[in-house]
Amino acid sequence: MPAQILVTYASRTGFTAGVAEAIGKTLADLGTNVVILPMEDVKDLASYGAVVAGSAIQGAKWLPEAIRFIQTHQSILAKRPFAIFTVCMTLTMKGGEKFHDGVSKWLEPVRSIVKPLSEGLFAGALDIRKIPSFGDRIKFRNS
Repeated sequence: MPAQILVTYASRTGFTAGVAEAIGKTLADLGTNVVILPMEDVKDLASYGAVVAGSAIQGAKWLPEAIRFIQTHQSILAKRPFAIFTVCMTLTMKGGEKFHDGVSKWLEPVRSIVKPLSEGLFAGALDIRKIPSFGDRIKFRNS
């Protein structure tokens, strides 16, 4: 039996989870055995033949738990096919394609730990009700 592919993610509002589900479905439709889990639920990578890891962007960085996941599993990720994806609100802005290079640079800390074989950038979505800070909600409404 072929090894499973793990699609794992860190998300604040659920949109990165949605992208992970879409990636997992695409891989499964190709006949691949896929497991989709939040990073906090992944304890061991031994049973996975490949890993796709993704995070939302917050403050021009991957979420802290996503960076910790990459650091924790660095040695095994370096030995497996490994890809990353990022979900970022900046890419939803008018002319978002012009921001791809800038958003891609925000992935340097991930690349410095483990070099991915492939990278994907996805526009995010925002449910203002899921932003915990009133001050941050005001910033989003005025942008």
